[in-house]
Amino acid sequence: MQDAFIVAGFRTAVTKAKKGGFRFTRPDDLAIDVIKGLLASLPALNPNQIDDVIVGNAVPEAEQGLQVGRIIAARALGIEVPGITINRYCASGLESIAIATAKIRAGLASCIVAGGVESMSMVPAAGWKTAPAYSISSEEPDYYLNMGLTAEAVAKEYAISREDQDQFSLQSHQKALSAIGHGHFKKGILPITVEEIYLDEKQKRQKRSFVVDTDEGPREDTSLEALSKLKPAFAVNGVITAGNSSQTSDGAAFVVVMSESMVNELGLTPIGRLVSCAVAGVHPRIMGIGPVVAIPKALQQAGMNMSQIDLIELNEAFAAQALAVIREAELDSSKININGGAIALGHPLGCTGCKLTIQNLNDLQRLNKKYGMITACVGGGQGIAGIIERL
Repeated sequence: MQDAFIVAGFRTAVTKAKKGGFRFTRPDDLAIDVIKGLLASLPALNPNQIDDVIVGNAVPEAEQGLQVGRIIAARALGIEVPGITINRYCASGLESIAIATAKIRAGLASCIVAGGVESMSMVPAAGWKTAPAYSISSEEPDYYLNMGLTAEAVAKEYAISREDQDQFSLQSHQKALSAIGHGHFKKGILPITVEEIYLDEKQKRQKRSFVVDTDEGPREDTSLEALSKLKPAFAVNGVITAGNSSQTSDGAAFVVVMSESMVNELGLTPIGRLVSCAVAGVHPRIMGIGPVVAIPKALQQAGMNMSQIDLIELNEAFAAQALAVIREAELDSSKININGGAIALGHPLGCTGCKLTIQNLNDLQRLNKKYGMITACVGGGQGIAGIIERL
């Protein structure tokens, strides 16, 4: 069995859903731009050498429906290159890398583009039309529980205070602003030129273009006082607010995963590899605790222990969830989200897992560290954890 290596990875900046720079940009266009950018960075790689494109997407309907993975592959690389859309909700972007790695290790492919895309501007988190099965929803209503209410359940069950959540959220913004100021994300972000048609003050159609190259979410004006004044967003007298929840976002991220033989044939230098990736199920009511179960499985697969992990990207779906995971999994806070997380930087569902992988690899290289972990809770009661090695 030959190994599989990540040879390149780019993401877009993450923009605010409904009001950010990508609010009118189709998700397939975002993905195509990133994949074309990847190919431009690998001149030795011919598109016809790519065996598949795996696109993670959490809500594959409307603009993200109609086999968006196949459409992206055909438009970015040519009709000869196949594509597939996969969905493990918030874990989709990491799951796509895991599938690509497994196929290459099994000898079923030599080169796969893997990642994810999400436009929460065009397709909301719950989709446009949900239809829970009555027999299930009446017997197991938690299966369809709103994500915010699952965070309330985690906060209650694990005694996570509102004050601790707001403090964690403030730190996320502070770390993200520092990272942007120091240029820590620049290496991984592919600038995207956006063209918009709009109506001027005289209601005449005008055209403008601008470049999106910086994450929009972090707020310089946030404070503990401001966060403490926010009202509960999901439950009366609850502790989950807009300020201690992840932001809804738009974005795309992809990597190129390649067999060892092709890496050598093309004379490329790998940047990393996925060592292991594990998923686990938990009760949907407390879905946020999923990483606590997935992390030990990933470590066992890799034959490693937590002390060997240098940096951790823990997706901040909610501050309550992140704090519960840190406490229950006994994680070292100094290794977690050193550049902030989704509360500040946003969470474009199907894109996030790949985005965090790219960030983690770049941070490992910048800090001369070896192993990283990407972990997230997953809607419906799941967790995912992947371990990467910088090469």
